[in-house]
Amino acid sequence: MGKYSIKELECLSGIKAHTLRIWEKRFNLLNPERTDTNIRYYSDEDLKKILNVSLLTFNGLKISEIAGFSDKQLAEAVVRINNEEIRNLKRVNELIISMNELDEEHFHSLFDKYVSSLGFEKTIEEVVYPYLEKVGILWLSGEVQAIQEHMISNLIRGKIIRAIDELEYPANAKKSIILFLPEGEFHELGLLYFNYILRKKGVKVIYLGQSTPVKQVEKLSAKLNTDFMLTYSIVKSRREVEDMLKVLNKNPNSKTIFIENKQQALYKIDYPSNVMVFNTIKEAALEVVRP
Repeated sequence: MGKYSIKELECLSGIKAHTLRIWEKRFNLLNPERTDTNIRYYSDEDLKKILNVSLLTFNGLKISEIAGFSDKQLAEAVVRINNEEIRNLKRVNELIISMNELDEEHFHSLFDKYVSSLGFEKTIEEVVYPYLEKVGILWLSGEVQAIQEHMISNLIRGKIIRAIDELEYPANAKKSIILFLPEGEFHELGLLYFNYILRKKGVKVIYLGQSTPVKQVEKLSAKLNTDFMLTYSIVKSRREVEDMLKVLNKNPNSKTIFIENKQQALYKIDYPSNVMVFNTIKEAALEVVRP
């Protein structure tokens, strides 16, 4: 059984700890227990309840009304939500719970249900990506253990690889691209999904994956005469990113695509002339397949 602090409930639900305390006191919404050292903690059932409450408040219901619901009425009210954006928040919350419980079977069941309802690409873009962003916040705040994050990330990785394997290899591709992450970079899920998107659109992909020496990528691109090289960086400093892109820029016949994150946009990186910068995989994919 999980033991969650009020800070963890805040991170997972998006409801401030101060608000949760007020609701707990005024409406008896949650029933925390105490450790032997008198520290309050919340159960898995408390977490599921507050996640459902957060969905209903986002959908416009008042807490004074929600507080009177039984657990069954709460669940039924969530099922009746027609707002697709809030439904996706519910799906994200379900993945969070399966991660917290280290429940692989539940994850597979949820993912298959989402794909059946939304399709594979929408499941990745509208559920998995927001889920990973939320996990990233929890990771930085120390509220997620490595084993939890690694388990679900590897399960998602397996789903994307399986989807790639089901695609036909483009025999007469008009465009070619090298996908890689620079040395020290291991967050591969976005790159794998880009592999899927481009292969589906008939682009020839040379997939090098994680932690690849940049100089070798540039030489390979020149040898194979590829149209593009694509990468991104999460752990590299501004200077390291600039140095990496200068190496790739030595090949004038292959354009480099760099996926810039929000933090890097604030850095105002000095990009070489042959580097194309995008904020999303979809934007980059449109450029690659453009006639």
